[in-house]
Amino acid sequence: MTKMTVTLRVWRQAGPSARGRFVEYAAEGVSPDMSFLEMLDVINEGLIRKGEDPIAFDSDCREGICGTCGFLVDGVAHGPDRGTTVCQLYMRRFTDGATITVEPWRARAFPVIKDLVVDRSAFDRIIQAGGYISVNVGAAPDAHAIPVPKSVADNAMDAAQCIGCGACVAACKNASAALFVAAKITHLNLLPHGEPEQHKRVVAMVDQADTAGFGSCSNEGECEAVCPKEIKLSTIARMNRQYARACWFDR
Repeated sequence: MTKMTVTLRVWRQAGPSARGRFVEYAAEGVSPDMSFLEMLDVINEGLIRKGEDPIAFDSDCREGICGTCGFLVDGVAHGPDRGTTVCQLYMRRFTDGATITVEPWRARAFPVIKDLVVDRSAFDRIIQAGGYISVNVGAAPDAHAIPVPKSVADNAMDAAQCIGCGACVAACKNASAALFVAAKITHLNLLPHGEPEQHKRVVAMVDQADTAGFGSCSNEGECEAVCPKEIKLSTIARMNRQYARACWFDR
């Protein structure tokens, strides 16, 4: 099996207030069939054997489900492949001898904890502001009890795919969380169960995103380009319409 060697330029930062810098590491004897995170594991094993601090990065499912692995690879959120997370990126995507730059999400609302790990609790606070249904519906109804048009159900389920990885924020020059917020609002507001609280929900979640320090959307589409679930920009347009309607009804 052909092996490859790559040079990794990794952002190292000991803590939130520490000064960060890029450090180069040689990854030798890498199999093209390794995932990017497996390659990082190999580098970390070598660092640990030398008594050095391993590279800190988040990972959990390694199946593109949870999104915790997200960071920038050569300036692109989740790397060069569309519709995937970093844990689904394989070393065969790179050439032998390549230099790969790896750094964390860059956003004021996502402060660096250490190396490639950022604090994404701002997303949690947006969900806490309104990303739920509080209506007491009793026992679970039969699946066919409330008819939902297929087009509406499809749009709601497409939005529900959002895994909250933060790639949309990292890719946006304004560090906007509009795609994330729009996805979380859409999948609840489109369905009958979420309609009673739709106005309260959209206002609370959008306002919380502003409070968290995320920027505004300038409708350029970087978020859609890097979203691992390929959520469409039209989701943001739907959120904006719902927000305007909710503010009108509040008046």
